[in-house]
Amino acid sequence: MQTVAQLLTIMIGSSLINNVVLSQFLGLCPFLGVSKKTDTALGMGLAATFVITISSLVCGVIYKFILIPLDLSYLQTIVFILIIAMLVQFVEMFLKKFVQSLYQSLGVFLPLITTNCAVLGVALLNVQNEYDILQSTVNGFATAVGFTISIVILAGIREKIEYNDIPESFKGMPIVLITAGLMAIAFTGFSGLK
Repeated sequence: MQTVAQLLTIMIGSSLINNVVLSQFLGLCPFLGVSKKTDTALGMGLAATFVITISSLVCGVIYKFILIPLDLSYLQTIVFILIIAMLVQFVEMFLKKFVQSLYQSLGVFLPLITTNCAVLGVALLNVQNEYDILQSTVNGFATAVGFTISIVILAGIREKIEYNDIPESFKGMPIVLITAGLMAIAFTGFSGLK
């Protein structure tokens, strides 16, 4: 049985120290594409949190109780992709039915959660790190929280610098990439928390 300290270490490590976007550089497509407004970024972060957390749980259960006993662990990537695609479809249907405004603002980036390498990366890292089901779920949730923190911070900065006097050659995506790079440097400061 895990202690609370072990789970807390996984949470801090996954959300801040090994931030999926800023230190592992996974999930950059929605990070750069949906971070124009904080509301949209928060919505994407919450949708990704749901998908990553639930997929970590479901993938952990399927891997431990089906793939390992049947000696089918070589199929893990295909199975994980199918689980993630199913969960994203569920989120898309839910948002379309109940949160129409968020569904419209996320646009094409919502189905792209299926191909978001961060979601699959977390499921594969859970297997690689030999996490049990609870540790996998906590790692998935913490990783998603780190993704949400990153995308919301970038969106807030982008909203603030939108009306700044930026040289023409840096306007648009160049200043966003510079900002993301500076955020990645700033997040390396959390490595002292180990």
